[in-house]
Amino acid sequence: MAECVRVDSSTSTHTMDKSITLPPDEIFRNLENAKRFAIDIGGSLTKLAYYSTVQHKVAKVRSFEFSYTPPNDKLYEISVQEEVTARLHFIKFENAYIETCLDFIKDHLVNTETKVIKATGGGAHKFKELIERKLGLKVDKEDEMTCLIKGCNFVLRNIPHEAFVYAKHADSEFRFQTTHPDIFPYLLVNIGSGVSIVKVESEDKFERIGGSSIGGGTFWGLGALLTKTKRFDELLQLASKGQHTSVDMLVKDIYGGSYGSLGLTGDLIASSFGKSATADKEFSKEDMAKSLLHMISNDIGQLACLYAKLHNLSRVYFGGFFIRGHPVTMHTITYSINFFTKGEVQALFLRHEGYLGAIGAFLKGAEEDNPNQYSWGENYAGSSGLMSVSPDMNPMQRARSGTFDMLEMDRLERQLVNLPLLQDPSSYIPDTVDLTEDALAREYWLYCFEEALDGVVKRAVASQPDIPEATERAEKFRQKYRHKLQTLRHQPFAYGSLTVRSLLDTREHCLNEFNFPDPYSKIKQRENDVALKYYQKAVKSLEELSWEQRQFALVRGVLAGNLTPSVPCEQRPWLVDSYDQWLERLKGPPHKCALFFVDNSGVDIILGVMPFVRELLSRGTEVVLASNSGPALNDVTNGELQILTERIAAMDPVIQAGLREDRLTLVQSGSSSPCLDLSRLDKVLAMVVRERQTDLVIIEGMGRAIHTNYYAMLSCESLKMAVIKNSWLADRLGGKLFSVVFKYEVPAGKPSQDSAALTPS
Repeated sequence: MAECVRVDSSTSTHTMDKSITLPPDEIFRNLENAKRFAIDIGGSLTKLAYYSTVQHKVAKVRSFEFSYTPPNDKLYEISVQEEVTARLHFIKFENAYIETCLDFIKDHLVNTETKVIKATGGGAHKFKELIERKLGLKVDKEDEMTCLIKGCNFVLRNIPHEAFVYAKHADSEFRFQTTHPDIFPYLLVNIGSGVSIVKVESEDKFERIGGSSIGGGTFWGLGALLTKTKRFDELLQLASKGQHTSVDMLVKDIYGGSYGSLGLTGDLIASSFGKSATADKEFSKEDMAKSLLHMISNDIGQLACLYAKLHNLSRVYFGGFFIRGHPVTMHTITYSINFFTKGEVQALFLRHEGYLGAIGAFLKGAEEDNPNQYSWGENYAGSSGLMSVSPDMNPMQRARSGTFDMLEMDRLERQLVNLPLLQDPSSYIPDTVDLTEDALAREYWLYCFEEALDGVVKRAVASQPDIPEATERAEKFRQKYRHKLQTLRHQPFAYGSLTVRSLLDTREHCLNEFNFPDPYSKIKQRENDVALKYYQKAVKSLEELSWEQRQFALVRGVLAGNLTPSVPCEQRPWLVDSYDQWLERLKGPPHKCALFFVDNSGVDIILGVMPFVRELLSRGTEVVLASNSGPALNDVTNGELQILTERIAAMDPVIQAGLREDRLTLVQSGSSSPCLDLSRLDKVLAMVVRERQTDLVIIEGMGRAIHTNYYAMLSCESLKMAVIKNSWLADRLGGKLFSVVFKYEVPAGKPSQDSAALTPS
């Protein structure tokens, strides 16, 4: 069940299904800080966009001065500060409720600097006077197609799982695609009343290369004449129940079977509505609607294929009110494209297709701020997500009419780009298991996250012991996140591909929503303080070992850092065991530069990772340590790592020299997740990787090396180290609880630095 709100325009009350009240300020959120508006008004739906600044709490760490003896011998102090970030809000609702919504906005609009509202869509002229009267803003109309293209570029660039293929009879009907790093060129087929086919070559260069007068309006108009049904959605509902073969003449109706010499199977439509000319009977509304839908979809599909072939384009996106997320139209378009291209081109649909015009209009009005210079991320806590609109496919789904959908996008502090060392960025998939398509895995992980919810709530409250309302906020977090989990149980495709990573990220978004920026901050602080006291002893013990013994001890140290002290590290041979190949590689020349994605605070980073880094530096290898930009679970953040490294350098001349000589560099990953998406990393990190000619990537920890990147292929040597701390996942990968993964890989075709075979076992 998606988070959509039904509005009763006569009473202006807002209620959800099952009589759960949702206040209007949870739809039009943060209006008091809204600064810029845009609106896209179609024939039946209004899409409102606005920009706001959001105040939220962030956890900051600050090092104590060396000359000062801190209380309780702590390494650093933690403070919670207010921070302001930018957010984009998009709300979609039926035109019938536009006056009620404008009244609410007018009553809550505080910012008087806003003078203009950008508008697009066919209804912008119709409602111009109403908008200007209600809001006191001048309506500035923008070109509809320009807005559509700008919006499409924006979502393709900023939302990783924006595009999907629709497969009606698959376990998961939505199959999300990896967006190519270069989104251009592509073909956009916009099916409104008619059809416009647009070739998009760059951010500002596009051309309408064709179209047709036979589009959504044709289906609606002819459908109304044939069935006396006036509502578009009702017409589609009729079509979903019909049998077109009752009305259409098939190849086998003419030839008694297939027409082999022309490659035509007997079930192909030879003539749309062909039987109605000769059959002496009444045809049902459902059958006529289905026949009409096939006729128009096949025509549009063939046109799209011809233009794609003519312009040598393989990416074809479909949008417009004819699509609007309806399974029956997506299925018929998909079938048509598959038939005419023999499967060479896929029909692609967009998760936020309905918002494109509003997004584009907003961007046109915000050009002086240049929103495209930033990276943006979907805020799962404030977004409704994609929903199936077919009651037959999802019995819990309410009727479509009278609902509000929301999309929120947060501006990210760092501009995000691909890791330059990905072997093929266009085929890179971060996640190991796609829960959208794996029902058993989905049920298991949703159950796990629901079971863990009480512990997360307790941890959140404990992190703010001196704040009385923390318990109340934590309870609100529990309700919101539990509702998200329930939504995903019935609509796993709501936010793109459902993965362990997306479940963790959604939880972090919900925690931030209720001002729990870093529930593990004090635990991390305590563990860092303790581990630091043992650093010198650990280094001394390692130095007493022979070279070969030390290499194995260093690896075990990293692995042990991911375990509790009571759990012993698995004996070799490990589940994935390339250690012998790694050892042989170390006997060769040193790597030029190693990029190390680190994991946990405490024992892991201080007694596991730093001695490993120390050894690499001693070999003559430069090291780039990449840590989270923001907090997630007990992972070390860049701010914390800066302080820890400074303190370790004061005790260790090797680390100190590495920092002084710029051979040890600390950078932000751009992530605030326990997992790792190598296609969305800090631009500065990517620049450092190139400049340092990085030839080794090390990824440690279950979130970064198992839940994500287990199958990631890089163009340089890579080392993935983790202990599998979940019995279900261990079993799925062929091991047992606490199995070890030590995966050393050399890209195919790249000679090793020694003559040993470097293929992982």
